[in-house]
Amino acid sequence: MTTRRRLLFGILYATTFGLFPGSLLAQETADKIFLGGPILTMNDAQARAEAVAVKDGRILAVGAEADVLSHKGADTETVDLGGKTMLPGFVDAHGHVFAIGIQALSANLLAPPDGKVTDIPSLQATLNDWAEANPERVKAIGAIVGFGYDDSQLAEQRHPTREDLDAVSTDVPVYIIHQSGHIGVANSKALEAVGFNADTKEMPGGVIRREADGEPDGVLEETPHFFALTKLLGNVDAKGSAHIFKEGTKLITSYGYTTAQEGRSMPGQVKLMEAVADRGELDIDVVSYPDVLVARDLIAEKASREYKNRFRVAGAKLTIDGSPQGFTAWRDRPYYDPPAHYRADYAGYAAVKPDETFDAIDWAFKNDIQILTHSNGEAATDQLLAAIKTAEEKYGPADRRPVLIHGQFLREDQIDTVKDLDIFPSLFPMHTFYWGDWHRDRTVGPELADNISPTGSVRRRGMIFSSHHDAPVAFPDSMRILDATVTRRSRSGDIIGPDQRVDVVTALKAMTIWPAYQHFEEGRKGSIEVGKLADFVVLSDDPTAIDPETLDTLTVQETIKEGRTVYTRPQ
Repeated sequence: MTTRRRLLFGILYATTFGLFPGSLLAQETADKIFLGGPILTMNDAQARAEAVAVKDGRILAVGAEADVLSHKGADTETVDLGGKTMLPGFVDAHGHVFAIGIQALSANLLAPPDGKVTDIPSLQATLNDWAEANPERVKAIGAIVGFGYDDSQLAEQRHPTREDLDAVSTDVPVYIIHQSGHIGVANSKALEAVGFNADTKEMPGGVIRREADGEPDGVLEETPHFFALTKLLGNVDAKGSAHIFKEGTKLITSYGYTTAQEGRSMPGQVKLMEAVADRGELDIDVVSYPDVLVARDLIAEKASREYKNRFRVAGAKLTIDGSPQGFTAWRDRPYYDPPAHYRADYAGYAAVKPDETFDAIDWAFKNDIQILTHSNGEAATDQLLAAIKTAEEKYGPADRRPVLIHGQFLREDQIDTVKDLDIFPSLFPMHTFYWGDWHRDRTVGPELADNISPTGSVRRRGMIFSSHHDAPVAFPDSMRILDATVTRRSRSGDIIGPDQRVDVVTALKAMTIWPAYQHFEEGRKGSIEVGKLADFVVLSDDPTAIDPETLDTLTVQETIKEGRTVYTRPQ
């Protein structure tokens, strides 16, 4: 009897932890079985599989086709991948899913290959065409909105101005958002609508660029930009805002993400996202990180590691500085070749006061709240590391997983400290494609440009990291992330930092199992293992079997959340 009980206990243990092949678990009948294509699991113990069985939204079996088919019953659906490749669903390491909805519903001002804007006349034409084609959206918002212009890609090599946008309309507010998301431009009507004029005082943590007479020239950096955008979008009612949010989740799902992030939310947005979730209108999971400077009570009340109707407040967000390509990141030295109107010693600026940074980190550590911190420039990161070191010494070590977001201009000594303090780096290697040439020639120079988003340096220290898109900075294009993390090729074809490149499997882990860890979800997401959620993405080909230089040609064919298809690529 003792031997028999031991055997039964062993089978139960093996069943629970997926240690037996499917043939020994035949009593469990699958809802679906996927086979007929490569399956990359992101599980080092079983890196590839021939088939996967799913039951009740979770993975029932993974392994050889013959073993997994032992779970096939009369009602089991067999899905033939047709040679396409299945991976775990992508986990959004850092993005702004609500703002992605604005991107999806506004004029596309991106440069090629994501858009058609190459100069100010083409920008104006795009805005005019969009407004003419979308009168209902213009009426609902009360403005013509465009997203994604980039002065570094415009022939004029400057930001558009109020006068440039007045050429689009003088009767309707026109507001365009820089690709970085940290700068905007308003026409005269939009400036009037938000109350900016020659008498408007400067706002801490930002700049209202002005003409010689003190009138705003339309370009708004950081704080005044966010103020203007919030006020202009204040005309959108709850129904319209819910539509924006759902459009954001729809767009990111089309790129293979089964978990999305709203990486800097406000209390009103949290309330709205919760309402959408409670109505059962989310197809994928959404994690939200409200701004710690304005929503501390809300964070303390709602922060949880469990989803409710596919939504959860996961922690707090702090923003120390701005955009490196927009010259608003806070550096420890002057920029290499900034625009002519900057002084030679210009090094960017902080978006918050030092006391605010230290207080926010202290509060998060004291209350065991995970905090994500946007820090791009070296000076901003110095401040963040000092604040985390101070808090850790005060409250002691714990599994808090504080996250450094971006870290574009990290020094080698800072990476050492990031490791020592057990900070999780979420890096932005997609910058090497979009702005690698710009960083090489203008922001940091050719030597330091090689080390932006230093994924290679992080891996050489044995650290893990995540790769993100920060959409709507660009489209949440998972294959662009993968390509940039592996090849680091810029728009011009230059390799920005050969020593910082990583292999394809590492890059895939930085989009799956490692960001799942970042979110405290490695036990249920990020790899194809028995017991985990059946979150999958199906790609057109095997990224480990093709020429790495062609990774950006891969396409997402299907996105599957808990065994249910939530996106299929149009034929």
